[in-house]
Amino acid sequence: MKMEDKGARWSRRAVMAGLASALAACSPGGLQWGSRSFSLPWAGDGANTGGLPPIASAPKEQFGRGRVNVALLLPLSGNAALSQLGTALANAAKLAIQFIEANPNIGENITISLRDTGDSAAGATSAANAAVAEGVKLILGPVTAEQVSAAGQVARTANVPLIGFANNSAVAMPGVYVLNILPETEMKRAVRYLRDQGRRGPAGIFPATPYGEALATAFRQQAIAAGFNPGAVYTFSAISEAQQIMDQAKPLVERGAIDALVMPDRASAPAFASLLAQAGATTETVQLVGSADWANDPALLGNPALAGAIFPAVDEAGLNAIRADYAARFGTNPPQMATIVYTATILANVNTLSLATPPYESSLLTNPAGFAGRDGLFRLHANGRSDYALVIRQINAGGATRTVDGAKL
Repeated sequence: MKMEDKGARWSRRAVMAGLASALAACSPGGLQWGSRSFSLPWAGDGANTGGLPPIASAPKEQFGRGRVNVALLLPLSGNAALSQLGTALANAAKLAIQFIEANPNIGENITISLRDTGDSAAGATSAANAAVAEGVKLILGPVTAEQVSAAGQVARTANVPLIGFANNSAVAMPGVYVLNILPETEMKRAVRYLRDQGRRGPAGIFPATPYGEALATAFRQQAIAAGFNPGAVYTFSAISEAQQIMDQAKPLVERGAIDALVMPDRASAPAFASLLAQAGATTETVQLVGSADWANDPALLGNPALAGAIFPAVDEAGLNAIRADYAARFGTNPPQMATIVYTATILANVNTLSLATPPYESSLLTNPAGFAGRDGLFRLHANGRSDYALVIRQINAGGATRTVDGAKL
């Protein structure tokens, strides 16, 4: 992996959360993350060991042999599905350290202390306090918005930078960074692609949920930034409202005022697409646009009404590059988020960051040129938000997808 910013090079081989609530299990082996749901590559037993804060007097495990102490805060107990994800992400960090140790061109600069946050804000606070007491120079994690907010308060008080893995930009702030696919990132990538393809009138349909509202806000902001006038933005509380929305949109579609329709919600997208087709629209007249949440839903991708639709997504090359090594060491396939934690671990080890005085100084972490990571380019901003390179994929007949535009910020 190759990790670099534009001002310096290092020899490298090739660096998803609710907006109002923490991650919660939806079924064994599955997770509900804000309005998003996704399956894990293993089957859980559905057990829940409770939400008590973990005992954080000592790290759960340590790996790496460098002199700079870095904490990795992940849910390793409590909610069963969440703790399975936490374990998988810890494995991704171990795989990154293994890569560092095996590469003679990379200095081993960090030692990672893995600490359990459990599934609560109190657990994240406890783990962060223990990490700070240990003298860490950087905190990676936690995963959920609630826990990033809690651990971030501790980190800011101690003047220790934190890079969390929530996809909620509301918890980002100076010194508390969120590295994930944020609503702003998805909408920016989608609307700029539409502009480059000559579309003139993008509209959006969003669920009336916290995450849907965040996407709607991001859509408006990014559409305006791209030069559009996003007047047609619809929200719905139930799928029964779909026909009413399409009745409102149909005149705009017929006169060409709407020539692209962003509808990120997986559950409702097929219904809206079918109604749009019944109204006489085609993929040539109205380009359907989904979200990164579509990438791992075979049923959605195989729906004939969505053939020709596009959606922003993480480049699959990154996950594919570590899949075999991950499976060989841990006996299962990595979740999609594995590449984000792998990326963060490699970033933490970069010598111009970890060996700087002071380590991980804000101006270094927020280099505007960004870094080259496992999934492509990414940037951290002074306000704590991030940009993450995404590709644009298109659904073909039969449910297969193809990349129609490469990874870009």
